[in-house]
Amino acid sequence: MRKKIIAGNWKMHKTIAEAGVFLRGIQGHVPSRPGMEIWIAPPFTALHACMAFVKQHDLRVVIGGQTMHEAAQGAFTGEISGMMLRETGASFCILGHSERRALFHETDGIINAKVRRALETELTPLLCIGEKEAERESGDYMNLLELQLASGLAGIETAHLKRLVIAYEPVWAIGTGRTATPEVAQETHKKIRGFIARRWGESIAGSLPILYGGSVKPDNIAELLDQPDIDGALIGGAALEVRTFVAILNNVEKV
Repeated sequence: MRKKIIAGNWKMHKTIAEAGVFLRGIQGHVPSRPGMEIWIAPPFTALHACMAFVKQHDLRVVIGGQTMHEAAQGAFTGEISGMMLRETGASFCILGHSERRALFHETDGIINAKVRRALETELTPLLCIGEKEAERESGDYMNLLELQLASGLAGIETAHLKRLVIAYEPVWAIGTGRTATPEVAQETHKKIRGFIARRWGESIAGSLPILYGGSVKPDNIAELLDQPDIDGALIGGAALEVRTFVAILNNVEKV
């Protein structure tokens, strides 16, 4: 049975102090049932403090990075390496987020190099894929999603894919308030899983968690997670406020 993951991406939000307030606020609301994990990706400056808080308070929250450089080290001003993330205690790293693709011009080749480096440094890659509105409306979106997957995972041994998590984030639904209906999201997740099965085998496809990301809220999380091929959510704005995130966690418990 695939594990469920609720992942919060804080993006460029929260100081160290604000991160502590948030983690204190969700204490007592983190699901304790087996197979359910809560992930948080704070900004780099708050990684160490978040890890310290989680350890000190025995909080069942997994901490990870929002991106990383594909090189092990070097003259890359302002960048951070996988080993630096690991040193803070990070367990995963978000890679290929639509904002990184669009705003920072990350190509599938760059993302592939980052996925490889993450695996080498024993970080779980949370690989994001997704289409824009025009691509969805043209009906050609699956070709794009399959290309993003095939390119992002090129040359990676099948055995290593067992450590991977995929996030499907339709770009037209991120931060817009628009959400793919549970039925539309499920249909796309099922197609993604089918492509993975054809390319890398039924065993990988059956065990690989695929998260949905795109204007996830307390009032739609339960219905999304009730779909057979949706294994969790990658949450942006709704993961920034304690009250909203706690409401999401409480509704997750009802699924």
